[in-house]
Order: sequence, then structure tokens, then C-alpha cells
Amino acid sequence: MNQNKYRMTTANFRDEFDSISGKYLSNWPILYILTETLLEDNIKKQRPKAYIGETTNGLRRLSQHAKNEAKKEFDKVNFIYSKEFNQSVTFDYESKLIQYFSADGIFELRNRNGGLADIEYYDKNYYDGEFKYLWEYLRRHKIVKHTIEELENTDIFKYSPYKTLTDQQREAVEAIAKCISEGRKETILVKGMPGSGKTIVAIFLFKFIKDKMDKVVQLLEGENPNNVGADINFLPNQFKDKKMGFVVPQSSLRKTLKEIFKGIYGLKAADVMSPSEVVKKFLDGTKYDVLLVDEAHRLRKRKNITNYRSHDANNKRLNLPKDATELDWVLYCATCPVLFYDQNQVIGPAGIEKETLEDKVEKVFGNKVISFTLNQQMRSNGGTQYIEYIENILNMRQPYRIDFPNEDTPDYDFCMVESFKLFNDLMYTYEDKYGLVRMMAGYAWKWDSKNNTNAFDIEIDGIKKQWNQTLEDWIRSGSSIDEVGSIHTLQGYDLNYGFVILGPDIIYDEDKQCISINRNSYFDKKGKNTATDQELTEYIKNIYYVLLSRGIKGTYIYVCHPSLREYLKKFIRVYNKNV
Repeated sequence: MNQNKYRMTTANFRDEFDSISGKYLSNWPILYILTETLLEDNIKKQRPKAYIGETTNGLRRLSQHAKNEAKKEFDKVNFIYSKEFNQSVTFDYESKLIQYFSADGIFELRNRNGGLADIEYYDKNYYDGEFKYLWEYLRRHKIVKHTIEELENTDIFKYSPYKTLTDQQREAVEAIAKCISEGRKETILVKGMPGSGKTIVAIFLFKFIKDKMDKVVQLLEGENPNNVGADINFLPNQFKDKKMGFVVPQSSLRKTLKEIFKGIYGLKAADVMSPSEVVKKFLDGTKYDVLLVDEAHRLRKRKNITNYRSHDANNKRLNLPKDATELDWVLYCATCPVLFYDQNQVIGPAGIEKETLEDKVEKVFGNKVISFTLNQQMRSNGGTQYIEYIENILNMRQPYRIDFPNEDTPDYDFCMVESFKLFNDLMYTYEDKYGLVRMMAGYAWKWDSKNNTNAFDIEIDGIKKQWNQTLEDWIRSGSSIDEVGSIHTLQGYDLNYGFVILGPDIIYDEDKQCISINRNSYFDKKGKNTATDQELTEYIKNIYYVLLSRGIKGTYIYVCHPSLREYLKKFIRVYNKNV
């Protein structure tokens, strides 16, 4: 298939469709796009709306739509057809179009997110490859603007609620939504490794429930039998008047998600809150039925934090003890808190460890706790094999070597570079080729440039670098390619390639024959004050575990400590530029 194999018929949505002839429109699987035409005065004020669907009878389906009051805002319809379409293909392409349209930004998409299908069918690999030609066909007709490659590197695509779910994710969403619809007072824990889709499930679930509250969206429902919850009797009134909030403790990710929510129909930037904002709105009278907390391990204890006064004030307002945590705030303010959590991503004394979380949940909710585990790798092309491998290496549990790429993970590249100059050069080369490539490190150098923008923080083999000059949305900042990102800028984000410096804070102790830490080479004061050597060892290992799991296509490492470098060569392939 190619662009020449597609056809598109555009018509006035309110016309009599009987006037449109052709076998494709009456008895053939096709795609259609309903669009709104804005008056010139309104173009700058708002985006036109669109709705994407598929059907085997375009004339009948569009006649049904024309009678639907919810679709009165649409005035154009674009039928897309091809002799190579079958219904499995149109189901699949409908889902793909919804995902990419939502990120493209020309139209405000009015589809629900619960009907996206990721089904296997005959010759699917062929049609997956051919979808790009359909997209370019639409670009040529100026219905969409950006290339697929451009969109896949955007935050709105990566975090869009329009995602196809795995069976595991789908089951979790349906079970959680059922619990919420029944108004049960329970805590829900969703656990998962980096890249298992915790944030995607959280955003998907939030949008799914919001859509269930929206009568207009209900009326726009299509024919897709793959809808999430299709086999469960979810009624809109079960979700009526539910008060919901989406809590993100990490300021950088919170800012990113606010921008994304702004661009999604039915969602608002104000839906995304810090733990302190939850307290404020609760005390102002908002009684939350549901609070979804992404990166719940980043909720803070009253320990090694910046603003004790504000923390204490919130505890006092809620009549909680002085040592209460941000987790306590969430449990107090919500009938049903949903916590997305990874115990291996606690990176400092202020974080909520697994034991603390479970104790506090049990104290408030007793045995009314539902747990789900997401163990399928969605970010890294290295799959679960890679994530488990780096965890095992850091904890010295790896009995044998695995090279990447390999037969199971042919699309993932993991290696060590011994020359920092080559390491740095490769990063720029990969950025030019793939985009979204960044250098990152553990907090093993002082942040001098924070107060002196002309100062350099990191110098290795004569090459000087600065730490990230912003904490919020650093990955997208104009100078990020020349800087080194810390854990605080990267937790929760994806990269195409991660270039990770293992700094002098992590070492190999030859006497004890173990991976250890150098406390004096770790410069996050809040991260190490009050922490024992054992605790700090866990925090630093967790930091590198997170950094090493950011790359979708691959991860390159440079190791500062000579003994650690030699030890890791047993497990990690050394880059050879001649290969």
C-alpha cells in the first residue's frame, strides 16, 4: 500500500449522503473524520473539533450521526477508503489515527479513549508499516500537520490518554473504574517497574472516568466492540458528580502534565495538582471521591524537605500530627485514593518507603486495599529483560552476562564507552539522528552553576559541563542537549537514548568485592543528611536504576570509578566504534 492506494471523499455533513455513490461508501470497511469549520474570527480563539470513526457502511453510519444532537457542531466529513482495507485494518487504523491526531494539535479530538484496539490480525506487520503512508496522505491534504516521527518525540504523544492498553493494563483500568463507580472506600495500589506504564494507566483512567461523566461524549460513542468496560455495565450516572483530582508530587512532571491536560477535551490543567493544592481545595470544600497519585513514591515525609513551615501548616489545618506525610494528606482527603508506586524509585530520606506506605494505608483503610502489579515493559525496547538485568547488576545478583542487542531484544542497544570524549560525541551524533537524547548523572558533583551561570559543574577528561539550568521541563529546554540532567529532572520521563554518567559517588570496593558508594562524592545534601550509609547506598543505587531505565532505544554509560568500570565490563559490552 502507498499514498496512491488511498482515496478520500469530502462532503458536507448535513447533505443527503445518498447522492454520494460508490461501493466503498455503502458496503466496505472505511474510516471517516468528522470536522468542524470555524469562522475566521474564531480560528485564533479555539481549535476546530474532530471525531474519528470506522464503519462498514459509511452512508448508514453518517446518516445516524447526522441525527445525533451531539454532532451538531460538525459540518464536514472525510471518508477514507482503500481496496486493501478490511475491518481488522480499519479498527486498528482508527486507534492509530486517534492517538496521532490527539498529539498533532490541529483539531480538538472528541473521541473517548476507551475504544482503542491493539488486536492481532493477518498481515498486521505489513499494515503497521503502511500506516505511515496513510498519515502522509492526510498531511498532503492538510488534515494533519506533523510527521509521525515528530509526534512520537512529543510529551503529548507519550502521555496522551489515547493509548492502546495491554491486557494487563486494561484489566487494572476496568477493575479500578468498577471500584470507583460503586463508591467503595478503598485504597488502590498500582505497582510497577520503570516503563511499565503506570503514568499511562493513571492518565488513561482519569480521562476514561471523565468521559463517562460527559453526556456528549457518551452520545459520540462509536461501533468499536473493543471498548474498555464493554463487558461491564458502566453507566454514566454511576460516575455522576464524582470529584476527582490527579496528584503529581514532582514539580517538573506536574508542569508537563498540566500542559498536556490543557490540550485534551474534557481535561483541565487545574485537574493536575501538587499535594499542597489538594489540601487547599479540600479545606475550601472540595470533597474528593477519587485522587489518582502518580509517582506516589515521590510523596514526601517531614524529613529533609525545603519548606517545613508550609508542611507543618498543612498538618495543622488537617488536624494531623506534626510528623504526618503528604501521603497522609491524600489518604485523609480522598474516599478512594489510587496510588501508582515503585519502591525501587525512592531516592532520598524524604521519599515514602514501601513499609511506610503500607503501614499508613492499613492504618486508615484497614484491609480494604486492592493491589495491581504492572510487570510488562512498555518504554524500553530492551523489555523486562533489560530492566531486571540492570537491577540485578546494581545489586550484584547477576550470575551471567547478557549482551544487548540480542535475539530477544534486537532493537535495544546497551554498552559502555571508555572515552568520555567519544561518549560526548556519540550523544550529539544520536541527537542529530534520533532526537530526544540527553546526558544525565547521579548527583556526584556540586551545583556551582546554580548561583554562577558562567561556572561549570562537571569536568571529565578536559570536557566541561553544567548541571541542568532548569528543573521544570528540562528535557525540552533549548540548552538541555549541552547540559547534564539530574534525577529530579528525569524521573517519570522517556528518552530515545540515555547517556548516563556513573559518577564517583558509586564505586566498586575491591576489598569487600561489592558495589558501594562514596558518601563524600554525593552532593545532594537533602538526599544524604540523616541517611545511614546503608540507606544512602540504596538511594544512590535507586537513582542509577531510574537513570538507566530512561532510554527507549538504548542506553550508553560512562563509568568514572576505575575499579567499577573494570567490574562492569564483565556484564556490559564495551563500545567499539569499528563495529
